Amino acid sequence: MISFRRRLSLFASFALVVAFVAVFAVACGGDDDDNNGGDTTQTANTPGASAGAATAAYPIKVTDQLGRSVEIKAKPKVIVAVSPTAVEMVYAAGATVAGRSASVDFPEAAKSAKEVGTAYQPNFEEILALKPDLVVADAIIHAQPTLRKPFEDLPVPVIFTGADSVQKVIDGLNLMGQVFDSKATTDKVIANINTAKEGAKKALAGKSISAIALIADRDQTLYAAKPSSYAGDVLAQLGLTNPAASQPDSGPFPGYTTLAPEKMVQYDPDYLFAITPAPEPAPRLASLIPQIPPFKGLKAVTNKHVVDANVELFLQAPGPRVADAFKAVAAAVTAAP
Repeated sequence: MISFRRRLSLFASFALVVAFVAVFAVACGGDDDDNNGGDTTQTANTPGASAGAATAAYPIKVTDQLGRSVEIKAKPKVIVAVSPTAVEMVYAAGATVAGRSASVDFPEAAKSAKEVGTAYQPNFEEILALKPDLVVADAIIHAQPTLRKPFEDLPVPVIFTGADSVQKVIDGLNLMGQVFDSKATTDKVIANINTAKEGAKKALAGKSISAIALIADRDQTLYAAKPSSYAGDVLAQLGLTNPAASQPDSGPFPGYTTLAPEKMVQYDPDYLFAITPAPEPAPRLASLIPQIPPFKGLKAVTNKHVVDANVELFLQAPGPRVADAFKAVAAAVTAAP
């Protein structure tokens, strides 16, 4: 029989910690493509601005999610998107991609696009070989200076969009609606997200529920998602009580706090949403938690409320599918005995 420590080591051996840190690294924004001369372009609203404002005709300038001003001279047709979130944002706006990062598997139509490296190691030669008229980078992953600068040095317009909160999903969709002149399309996606959230909140109404979303690293340390993380924000938006919410950030992941075994026992949440970053055959964190001796008496364990949370919805691809994340949380809680 393989020990728990060995199983958790197998889980952790998929070295995703560096990538995970990169997902949550956020850099300050700057300006790009400013034109101080006789600028005849029109300026679109920044993300989150008044929904009633009309989309400007091309050429336009938009402000991306790193605060950069970018000129879009004509409606983009050949698009390269370099993260799962970036790809999903493009498709949510009714456009398609000619190039995408290697790990993208949603939507199905994107799988036929040319691979241009990974989100963390983009192949800029392959990106340029596709002759794009727009590159969509990730405002969270690529905010790091070592990744941001090569994107900004490309001889084509680059938009940074990404999300580490539900509001930033909405902001990204508003931005994509401006870029692709498809505000009606992105407004429908936003309406679907709001409908899903309200439906989930209604399903959970009257229930006093505590819940923690958690991950583990290669050193077998557990981390609880705070509301300042994407997974923690999803739970907070639905009114679930997070016992770890007031704890300081600790460990390598912004928005997460180290969850010592004694703290987990003290919190004793009603539900645990366990996120496993590593692909199978790595064991699921949800199956490992009940095997840890101090945790066997937790309410979430004894009531079988340890949920195997979808890694794409809660970690790897924060974006338009947040509607599905809301539904998944509500379904897990309302379907539980």
